[in-house]
Amino acid sequence: MELTGQVPRRGLGADGPTVPVLGLGSWNTWDRMDRADAVELVRAAVDRGVNFFDVAHYNFGPHAEGARTDVIFGQVVTEAGVRREDYQLCGKLWLWDYPGSSLGDALKVSLDRIGTDRADMVVAGDFVGDLDVRRVVSDVAELIEAGLFETWGVNNWSAADLSLAIRFAREEGLVAPAFAQLKYSVARRSVPDGEPYGRMFADGLGLQASDVLEGGILAGRLHPERKIGADPGGIRDRIRESYPELKRIADGFGATPAQVAVAFCLTHPAAASVLVGVSRREQFEDNLGALDLLARHGGELRDAVDELWIDRDVVAPEASWGTDAPGTGA
Repeated sequence: MELTGQVPRRGLGADGPTVPVLGLGSWNTWDRMDRADAVELVRAAVDRGVNFFDVAHYNFGPHAEGARTDVIFGQVVTEAGVRREDYQLCGKLWLWDYPGSSLGDALKVSLDRIGTDRADMVVAGDFVGDLDVRRVVSDVAELIEAGLFETWGVNNWSAADLSLAIRFAREEGLVAPAFAQLKYSVARRSVPDGEPYGRMFADGLGLQASDVLEGGILAGRLHPERKIGADPGGIRDRIRESYPELKRIADGFGATPAQVAVAFCLTHPAAASVLVGVSRREQFEDNLGALDLLARHGGELRDAVDELWIDRDVVAPEASWGTDAPGTGA
């Protein structure tokens, strides 16, 4: 069965906007594509209601790459004839150099590179070490007041830091984070499925799943040549070894491994959207098939892939993306 029509939308947390359940990310995406193919992909995505784009300026901290993927996205969306009011833009507020560098200045540079003067929402992250959470919340509030965006979330923060941000914002009458963008996949579940984040999800925080295909490994590209995300817990080789079992499970559902991986994330009760980094129209169409799989077998997916939970007891549930569980030595 092929899903047709517009993709479903969900609320990005209790206080956030509605977003399509699939969103397109920018890291190593637009700069890997032929320009004509990228224009076709954007047009096809927006036509199906996948009009959420996570786009960042990758030139900070470990992402100091001088990448042009954000510049290319701005050009591609214009060439595709997509008006700014017809898509949702999610930017990044990188915290690697904070507070030494201004969040507002960095965001304005990022928006200018895309060719717009505003985002719809931003994600604040990443960082390692201590962070003045209250100052971040206050600085973000000033950017919201200036009209640069309306909603914000965090990227791979610890549960304790995010809880403090929400509590401080509410005490001060400021805009609190509406969602958390977290690594989440059939293999990496400890943080999103753990109790600390679970309490915040129950209180209205939204979940946006990222790294759902482990850079393509869970789609069958076991040794991707491009740079992919961090490896909390040092489990990437085990994830590669688990792929045949994921393929067997997918075959049983009459689906592809990527479809199982995407659909699984959307079974989380707080999940609003899944970010995918497709670089071909065929990959986009395959990801759309995950929604049909979810409709047909959503109640069975979590049990079916339970043994593929590889970071169980390896990464601490309350942790940020870079922290292992105590005593694992991982």
